[in-house]
Amino acid sequence: FIQYTHARIQSVLRKAKEQGINYSGALASDISLSEKEESLIHLLADFTGVVESAGKEYNPASIANYVYELSKEYNQFYHDFSILKEDNETVKNMRLILSENVAKVIKSGMNLLGIDVPDKM
Repeated sequence: FIQYTHARIQSVLRKAKEQGINYSGALASDISLSEKEESLIHLLADFTGVVESAGKEYNPASIANYVYELSKEYNQFYHDFSILKEDNETVKNMRLILSENVAKVIKSGMNLLGIDVPDKM
């Protein structure tokens, strides 16, 4: 499930590149976020603390549980919101950047557990 989520995000990012969508750069400060987008951002912000706690407590399961929860949240977001077909370019760019960061955190978390994540399935 986690590996599939990472591959799904990579597919979205590849399609964005193929469509010539440049989503790098600064985000607009006045963008309105959905509850799900805010939730994902908060989860991403928790990653460092989860890793620190896992190290202090010798509990890698907390990293596994965190990455699983992040994947669940992202998949719900992916199901509920359009990314590449979003009409508002600012929102589309924010969703692509959010997706890219979720993929980075999934990969980092899984790497800490010694598990590779594929870019394609």
